[in-house]
Amino acid sequence: MDPFNREDRMNTPGRTDGTWLQGAAAAMMLSFDVDAESCVLAEGAHFSNHPGVMSHQAYGPQVGVPRILDMLKDLDVRATFFVPGRTAEQWPQVVESLLAHGHEVGHHSYAHRRLVEMSPEEEREDFERGLHALKQVGASPVGHRSPLSSPSIHTADILAANGFSYDSTLMDDDRPYLLTTPHGTLVELPLHWTLDDFPQYAYLPDPPIGNAIESPRKALEVWSLELQAMRRYGGLFVLCCHPFLSGRPSRVEALRELIVGAQETGDVAILTGAELAARVKVDSSVPVRPDFLSAPLNHNHKSKVGPHA
Repeated sequence: MDPFNREDRMNTPGRTDGTWLQGAAAAMMLSFDVDAESCVLAEGAHFSNHPGVMSHQAYGPQVGVPRILDMLKDLDVRATFFVPGRTAEQWPQVVESLLAHGHEVGHHSYAHRRLVEMSPEEEREDFERGLHALKQVGASPVGHRSPLSSPSIHTADILAANGFSYDSTLMDDDRPYLLTTPHGTLVELPLHWTLDDFPQYAYLPDPPIGNAIESPRKALEVWSLELQAMRRYGGLFVLCCHPFLSGRPSRVEALRELIVGAQETGDVAILTGAELAARVKVDSSVPVRPDFLSAPLNHNHKSKVGPHA
């Protein structure tokens, strides 16, 4: 059975075409969080003296990223790579390679700590340090993803105040929307754990980042079925992978199969975060919502456009 149902172009009453889709049935954003050592060092600086853990994380920039870049080049698609500042400092040649291959580099904090656990001053300092590290290697990010999907109530406003176009962290929709903040409007490109490789592949005893080593065939099935449904509902498919996990050979081949399947449907637009944000900003039908983070318990606000059909 073809999970993409390529013969069905999803011309059903349930599907809606916002202009950000520009006639496509759905959009796909391929994103990779290049955490490298940052995510385990955020759990404890002592892990820097643990060669086993450090080598597990170094696989991402050393092997995973080049392999993923080769695969993306083969398929002629561009992706968005969210890079912590610490990774940019430790592996500057990796960021330079991402840019040389024409991919987007996004902001992913400096230290990969949970932003929600920081003071406002700590978060701003971490943001600025991460931004500086990326600029030092030639990147000019316009998009952000919070580490561990843990933004604070200040994150969206910090992004808007610094001229960022979009965030890709929240999980309250599967289509883009505009997020209003005191310093301006931000595009939100929401994602979900369903389309993250951590539940599929993350395994490390110490620090305990996960306890899963699933078959890439299972991951492909989960992601393919979600993409098929996104095509019916006019959704945004934001895949979030990590090179130290999804850079393994069989997992890259599963990604290849997923992308080829999307291409062969003929109705899925594969775009970077920046490209999506540019489309969303000029689409008057996209919902406009108050900053969800600044008042998370107030669900009685009125959007410019109501919930999606």
